[in-house]
Amino acid sequence: MARKSILVVDDEKNQREILETILSGEGYDVTTASSGEAAMKFVADRHFDLVLTDLKMTGMSGLELLKSLTDFDKSIIVILLTAHGTIDSAVDALRLGAFEYLQKPYDSEKLLETVSRALKKLTTLDAEIISVSPEMDKVKKLILKIAKSSSTVLIRGESGTGKELIARSIHKNSLRSNEVFQAVNCAAINENLLESELFGHEKGSFTGAVSDKKGLFEIADGGTLFLDEIGELDIALQAKILRALQEKQIRRVGGVRELNVDVRVVTATNRDLLHMVDEGRFRQDLYYRLAVLSIELPALRERRTDIAVLIEYFVKKHTRGTNRKITFAPDARRLLEDYAYPGNVRQLESALERAILLCEEDRVTLDDLPPEMTQTGGRPTAASGDLFTLPPDGVNFEEVERSLIMQAMARTDNNITKSAKLLGLTFRTLQYRLEKFGYKKDETNGTDESEES
Repeated sequence: MARKSILVVDDEKNQREILETILSGEGYDVTTASSGEAAMKFVADRHFDLVLTDLKMTGMSGLELLKSLTDFDKSIIVILLTAHGTIDSAVDALRLGAFEYLQKPYDSEKLLETVSRALKKLTTLDAEIISVSPEMDKVKKLILKIAKSSSTVLIRGESGTGKELIARSIHKNSLRSNEVFQAVNCAAINENLLESELFGHEKGSFTGAVSDKKGLFEIADGGTLFLDEIGELDIALQAKILRALQEKQIRRVGGVRELNVDVRVVTATNRDLLHMVDEGRFRQDLYYRLAVLSIELPALRERRTDIAVLIEYFVKKHTRGTNRKITFAPDARRLLEDYAYPGNVRQLESALERAILLCEEDRVTLDDLPPEMTQTGGRPTAASGDLFTLPPDGVNFEEVERSLIMQAMARTDNNITKSAKLLGLTFRTLQYRLEKFGYKKDETNGTDESEES
């Protein structure tokens, strides 16, 4: 198994040397950097499993480095060390995603124990799918079936369903698990910069290109590259992605050489790519190249048996390292378990994090939950606007879902495209629901997915 790689960042030379000696003695592959800026250059060129950084440094501070690292690659685990610790900076570090916060002078055994515990996260929490539902059990079995291949995978699902978690699980269970996992959100980077981010650039290729830079395809060579929000790519960049997948070669921006890369590409989207193909906004050839293997993630409202398990998991996650024992008022617990969660698992975690921070005496009440959850009088909401009225208490969720879909179809003269827009679903998701509820194709209108004016 490949040695775990650690980047040590400190502007004091003797501190870097001490840490390097301690960590190397335990068999870790250690690289040192004298500043946050230097650290980011190292990270751009190679993958690190963990970054150990001082908080107070000349130039980029440890907190600034933590934020930059998190934005660049969420899989990197960060531990901060400082002789100037305060409660405020500790809270800031943990809020920004630090795994742990240790004060100098540190005990070497405590340091190594913390590093060991952090690195175990790579193969436990980060790739752990918290679920007891049959819907997600199917997903987990599919992951194990497809993980060993090098074929591309397309993960489809609503926002907040955990698409990156699934991508990480595919990587963890693959033959590339000891290599780099690199993730990028295609919607979060300006399209003018995204090509450079993916393929790299040569010095002088554009204003600001003061040195050669490797792209994510190069950095992830031998490993897995996860492209989230793949539906946001413009057509020109789609063509270059297609070529990289077909030829296994890339060319840096401003470069003339073809570079060979061996990368497994996993993509994700909450968009209906086939609908975009019909509209001419997504290349058909790229779609079929990406969807060699595909995974459909159910919304949280479709795996309701998981909600209670996720509540307990997120409570433990957001009280880790404290002695807090969180309890719930019955009406707050009922709302958390009954709510429809249009934002899925991400919304549930956000609601619980807020509630844990705000609650008095470690007891969560309705007042501690977000207004969008409580403003309907504690009832779950499945869609916004004035289209729907919720059925009386006692009706199960499947009946609520069926009722909402039937109302939408009636209002749009059985037009799937228009009904999907009203419900906030993709065309294919609604089509699947209709089939589940016994609708036949000849009973619907607008089944060609084309937009209607």
